[in-house]
Amino acid sequence: MSSFNEFNENVIAEFRANAGKVGGPFEGAELLLLTTTGARSGRPHTVPLGFLRDGSTPLVVASAAGADRHPAWYHNLLARPLVQVETGTEEYEAVAVPAAGARRDELFAQVVRAEPGYGEYQGRTARVIPVVALQRTHEAPEEEGGIAGKLLSVHGWLRVQLAHVRELAADGAREAGARGDGVASLGLQLRQHCLAFCHTLEFHHRSEDAGLFPYLEQQHPHMREFFRRVDAEHRVIARLQEELVRALDAPGAGGVVGEGFSERVERMSRELEGHLDREEAQLLPVLRALGA
Repeated sequence: MSSFNEFNENVIAEFRANAGKVGGPFEGAELLLLTTTGARSGRPHTVPLGFLRDGSTPLVVASAAGADRHPAWYHNLLARPLVQVETGTEEYEAVAVPAAGARRDELFAQVVRAEPGYGEYQGRTARVIPVVALQRTHEAPEEEGGIAGKLLSVHGWLRVQLAHVRELAADGAREAGARGDGVASLGLQLRQHCLAFCHTLEFHHRSEDAGLFPYLEQQHPHMREFFRRVDAEHRVIARLQEELVRALDAPGAGGVVGEGFSERVERMSRELEGHLDREEAQLLPVLRALGA
């Protein structure tokens, strides 16, 4: 295992030093670097992977050379869907979404036509080799600098991601209504985007509670009551977030959710939009005045 890790580290170093070009067994191949968050460790893990494209979206294949177990990076992205992608010319954030059902089969057939070796890998194992789309997230531009700009950027990202989750959940609810069974298909697309949103929201609020808000309250004691209200709002939103995460099916199962899932997402949207608006109204003038 250590020699394998050392080999990967050498490829990563060469990739970064040469704008994505490497020699040896990967010479001439299109590679990217995928950085996931460890499902257990919480630490970043970077691996070099060959990739193909579905339109402008990179596809990576969890082949593990035909081994009977999924590679570690695939387990990581099921637990933490938000990943970093490096292509040699750019680096960006993406949500990793494994294809499911007929869509997976269609994409895997495209992959095999382009790279027949993946078909040989599938022939070595009984597991269905996943095909993962790396869907670039919205990157809200920082129109101003400092903490004020960062706050607006994060809030913009959360708003866009939640809007996307709402759209996916509503689509599932409409399909369930058309079938008349009251059960909405969750699907990996909705699962991965919902988890990415929930994890980012949790991290953002934890960072505010532990760092930004105590600092601002120390500078502006008269805002103490505002921060008490924000703390209460964070607790309400955290409960809604926990409900959403619990409603998500087991990783990789692509299961179902009850008809109340879309309503949970709508409630989260109402609570969060109001919270973000109130936060911006109170905090942005303070942050700008501090020059922070």
